[in-house]
Amino acid sequence: MNNPTKKFSWKHKLHEIIYEADTPEGKLFDVILLIAIIASIILVMLESVESIDNKYHDALYVGEWIITILFSIEYILRVISIKKPTRYIFSFYGIIDFLSTIPIYISFFFAGSQGLVALRALRLLRIFRILKLARYIGASNKLMLALRASKAKIAVFLFFVLIVCIILGTVMYMIEGAENGFTNIPKSIYWAIVTLTTVGFGDIAPQTPLGQLIASVIMILGYSIIAIPTGIVSAEMNKTTPDHDHNTQSCPNCLKSNHKEKATFCYNCGSILNP
Repeated sequence: MNNPTKKFSWKHKLHEIIYEADTPEGKLFDVILLIAIIASIILVMLESVESIDNKYHDALYVGEWIITILFSIEYILRVISIKKPTRYIFSFYGIIDFLSTIPIYISFFFAGSQGLVALRALRLLRIFRILKLARYIGASNKLMLALRASKAKIAVFLFFVLIVCIILGTVMYMIEGAENGFTNIPKSIYWAIVTLTTVGFGDIAPQTPLGQLIASVIMILGYSIIAIPTGIVSAEMNKTTPDHDHNTQSCPNCLKSNHKEKATFCYNCGSILNP
């Protein structure tokens, strides 16, 4: 007869290694995955260079299969190591992990030249693996909270910038006119946005002294505007609670992380963390 305690024990150990980074095994697992993710992104980029792909296609293909198998094993282990697999499968990271794993398997269902174009597009889904990096960046959660808290202020700021661009674009249309490239108000607003963001494509440029004066004001205004959203987000980040008293422990039931040190129960679902 199977021992349920033993069965639970290996699942708990597996969960600890895969979802947490407080143990040597967990840290090693994360490092291996990080290397694999970066390697897979490099492979996708190299495959897009025709000269490299023609010369090393077979080696790149084998390398991609090795990484795909590794990620497939990781995906399966993540599913079987938690009590409610659907919580992971339909979570943000679960969907990303799935999308970044399946493209090469889809190649088995395509035959003939008709499917080659679709296959190439589907294989580009592997670039989603770069999003897997987010779970290993500790400050990403803090940044997301700061962005969420400051979204109203940023929305008001962007609305103000849009109003400024519409007004200045219209003024430039009146001053410069069609003979200087400002053929209509939408195109003039496009120029104002490009100038305000300090991109400056140079496809349209004011020719009159007054137009050049206004353009200079917009450019200087653009540099000052860049600092505003940065300041808003930075202020919100300073308000967030420091996480030095939290660890990487993940709940085996609901997958919530960021628990306090020495916590016994999950703050979200109440499940025991270390049975």
